[in-house]
Parts: sequence; structure tokens; C-alpha cells
Amino acid sequence: MIFARGGKVQVMGSQADGRGRRTLLAGAASLAAACLAGCSSAEMLPEMREAAPAARRGPSPSTPKAAYERLMAGNRRWVTNALQHPDRDPTRRELLASSQQPYGAVLSCIDSRVPPELVFDTGLGDLFVMRSGGVAVGPVITGSVEYGPMTSGTPLIVVLGHQRCGAVSAAYDALREGKPLPGNLRAIEEALRPAYEQTVRQGGADPKETMTRAQVQLTASALRGNRDLAPLVSKGSLAVVGAYYSLDTGRVEILNGAPA
Repeated sequence: MIFARGGKVQVMGSQADGRGRRTLLAGAASLAAACLAGCSSAEMLPEMREAAPAARRGPSPSTPKAAYERLMAGNRRWVTNALQHPDRDPTRRELLASSQQPYGAVLSCIDSRVPPELVFDTGLGDLFVMRSGGVAVGPVITGSVEYGPMTSGTPLIVVLGHQRCGAVSAAYDALREGKPLPGNLRAIEEALRPAYEQTVRQGGADPKETMTRAQVQLTASALRGNRDLAPLVSKGSLAVVGAYYSLDTGRVEILNGAPA
């Protein structure tokens, strides 16, 4: 008798003669072949399934304009769901094990919905990434942003704020109501105070979004005029771009500093 148990075909029946047994075995083999034919290779042999290789890129951009154009092309792929997932495999990891030369540095918010590597469809070794609540800056964050341009010749910095920023919203409410945020959140609140004050002067239908954009522009401008970065900007080897990310569309809007 032929029956299946646990996905395996088994033959039972001790009284079958040699010919009968051969017949049963032949039937079992046919049934097993049918089972194999009816199952996908992914179901039967997952260890043999290979992922599609990641897209390969050329050399890293060496100018602000080229770096900017590559990042924005990646964002267009993100928006249109035409992702390439470039340079995200063990081969790329091995190539980068001894050294790196990212072509961009991105300062973004800590928000889980705004991962720069995905937003710009980049790969291993492409970006230095710093993240802080509301893209608030201080000495450690500023030093981290400076690291790429000053040590590796990174030609582009992007300050990336985003729609419906929780840190900006909390800081705005705290400053407007005069109720300081608790603990070390107070440091974020104070770092965002200049953007809040500019928003109050400017007005607008949606002050929190206005404050987010103001924070991006103020931060980008401050980095652009930074004592150590300003000379690189002046000679054209570095651009500092202020940008705003839409949670609704995935699109990155440039606010200031796009390289000519």
C-alpha cells in the first residue's frame, strides 16, 4: 500500500511478491515525481533559491553636482517604486571592509519613517548618516556632519527634515505654552527655539510645518557658513542642501543650497 506521511511517500505490504513489490515501488516513484512536479522549487529547495544580484554602480560621484544628481535620481526611484537596491550584497561589503569613501552626508530626523538609505535608494558605503530629533544640532552632531567633508572629501551634505515631525511638534507646543519638555528632550527644544521664533514672526496656516522648514533652512545655512566647512563651500568642493521629505508621497523637496 502506498501512502504519504509527513510529505514522504511510503510503501507497505509485506505479502506482495517480487513483481508486486516492483510495481508498488514504481508507483511510489511516479507519485513522488508528481509531488515534486507539483511543488515549487522555492518550497522544496529553499537553500537553492538565489536572490537577484543587487544593481552595480559606477565610481562614487566626486563633485557636489554629481552627488546631488545621484541622490535625487535615487529619490525618484523611491517615489515611483522603481528601486534598484544598489550595492547591497556580500561582495560590496567585502570591498568596503578596509576603507570607505561616501559621496554624501545626510543629517535627518530620528523618525522611523524617514530612513535616508531607503529614501535615496543607496547602497553600502554611499552615505554618512546622522540622525537627531528635528535635525537639532549641537557640537557632537555638527562634528559628525563635518567628518566626511573634512576627512574623506565627501562633496555633499543634505539636511533632511520631514512632514509631520513629532520632535518639531513637541518643541513648538512646549515653547508656545511655556511648558518645557522633560529630561534631555529640553535640549532638543532649545536647539529648535530659533526656528520657532522665526515661525512666530513669519506666521502661516500650518506653523508646525513652517517651523520644520525653518529648522532645515537655518541648520543648512549654519553648516554652510561653518568655520571649517565654509572654505570648502567657497571653493566649490562641497554643497550643503536643505531638503524636506513628504511622508505622503516619498518625494524630497529641495529648500535651499542645490548645487548649480
